[in-house]
Amino acid sequence: MGFRRKKVVPFRTAGELDAMAAAGAIVGATLVAVRAAAKPGVSTLDLDRIAEQTIRDAGAVPSFLGYHGFPGSICSSVNDRVVHGIPSADDVLAEGDLVSIDCGAILDGWHGDSAWTFGVGEMSAADQDLSEATRLSMDAGIAAMLPGNRLTDVSHAIEQGTLAAEKAHGRGYGIVDGYGGHGIGREMHMDPFLANEGAPGKGPQLVVGSVLAIEPMLTLGTTETKILADDWTVVTVDGSRAAHWEHTVAVTEDGPRILTVRPE
Repeated sequence: MGFRRKKVVPFRTAGELDAMAAAGAIVGATLVAVRAAAKPGVSTLDLDRIAEQTIRDAGAVPSFLGYHGFPGSICSSVNDRVVHGIPSADDVLAEGDLVSIDCGAILDGWHGDSAWTFGVGEMSAADQDLSEATRLSMDAGIAAMLPGNRLTDVSHAIEQGTLAAEKAHGRGYGIVDGYGGHGIGREMHMDPFLANEGAPGKGPQLVVGSVLAIEPMLTLGTTETKILADDWTVVTVDGSRAAHWEHTVAVTEDGPRILTVRPE
């Protein structure tokens, strides 16, 4: 009689998780440096140069730069841009902009990947709610990174986090259709794909050492997007603002471990 091996989310050893955390710490420090520089009058290309310098000064390599031809070290997505915005000298930040920065770095062959949404100057109440809702959705997904859970238990937790934020804020959010998180390790994007909504109890099992990039994307309106003529930038079809939060997270015996910690 044959036995089928149970499918699991790919896992790493304790030492490999430490190596990924070293790469992730560089990503976290880079995001902090970029946010500190994000002022009115600064271009997203300026931010990209700061990010690349920070990553290289730490002895790492920007994982986005050249990835399938992408021209930047960060994805800079402003206002109605959801993800994959290309840094540009013509894209100059203004007071009240909502900025999502996605960043990745490779150190000793291991990848870290994280995203952060923040405001330029004073944020509107709606933008504050949107960013907080996206963070809370991510946090809910992180909390579900436990041994024995299934992949879609994380998806369901993210969705429930969004619904809880809607109730708390008294407004609706669009869960961006077709985009989500992913496995990560020696490559930036690996199986399995992690949806940001769905029924629980399905997909491969989480085990100690399993790693996923958890990245909800919410909007103040539609769930639908389109890709601009640059073949990269994803925008909302109704022009509503979007937010994107992401951490690389591992399952451990002691609970979820964020591998892309940002310095205080």
